[in-house]
Amino acid sequence: MRPMNVLSPLGATSDTIKPLARRRPSLAGLRIGVLDNSKPNADVLLGRVAERLAERVSGATITRWQKPGASHPALMIDEIAGAADVVLTGSAD
Repeated sequence: MRPMNVLSPLGATSDTIKPLARRRPSLAGLRIGVLDNSKPNADVLLGRVAERLAERVSGATITRWQKPGASHPALMIDEIAGAADVVLTGSAD
C-alpha cells in the first residue's frame, strides 16, 4: 500500500501586525484611482464615491481601471501605483 498525503485546509498566517497606511491630511490635488473588481455594480458604487470625494476638494482627478473578472488578479497594480495617490477598490456581493 502506498503512503497517503493528508493536506490541511488551514492556511499559514503571519503573526506580524502591520500598521495602517498614514492618513493623508487632504485629498486636494491628489490622483484618485478606482479599481473596479467587476462585481455587479462595483463600477457604479466606487465611481460615485470617487466623484463625491473629488467634488469636496480642489484639483483632485479620477482614473479608473477594471479587472477582467472578480476572480482574476489585478495585473495592473504597478500601473495603478504609479498613476494614483489613493485607490478605492473592492465590493462584496
